[in-house]
Amino acid sequence: MFTIEQIKTAHSKVKSGADFPSYIQEMKSLGIKSYQHFVSDGHIQYYGDNNFKLPANAKWPPVEIAEKSSIENLKHYLGIHQQGQTDYISFCKQAASSGVEKWIVDISKMTCAYYDKTAKEMLVEIIPEL
Repeated sequence: MFTIEQIKTAHSKVKSGADFPSYIQEMKSLGIKSYQHFVSDGHIQYYGDNNFKLPANAKWPPVEIAEKSSIENLKHYLGIHQQGQTDYISFCKQAASSGVEKWIVDISKMTCAYYDKTAKEMLVEIIPEL
């Protein structure tokens, strides 16, 4: 199964949202089926075959998630991130200010779904195939 070190190596290649499709392809090659990213502190839960789970620790001190979610703000921040105008940490802070509690990447479906604090789905994106 995959390891945190392998994931860190893949993630180290990501400079902006423009690199996300390549990153997902590398995650797929490691055997990762999906993952949940929690915006409040950056911890992630990775999932593989046969109910394999691998937690990754928090990456930053807790940030506040906005009580009121804004899909419009999320779309704006996501758009500029995907154009390479922001880095990962900046996007996470912007997502928090937009009310995003977590996102779930389903690699088998090639989707990324964003959820607010009430577990309401805010946006689902199709991840481009390379």
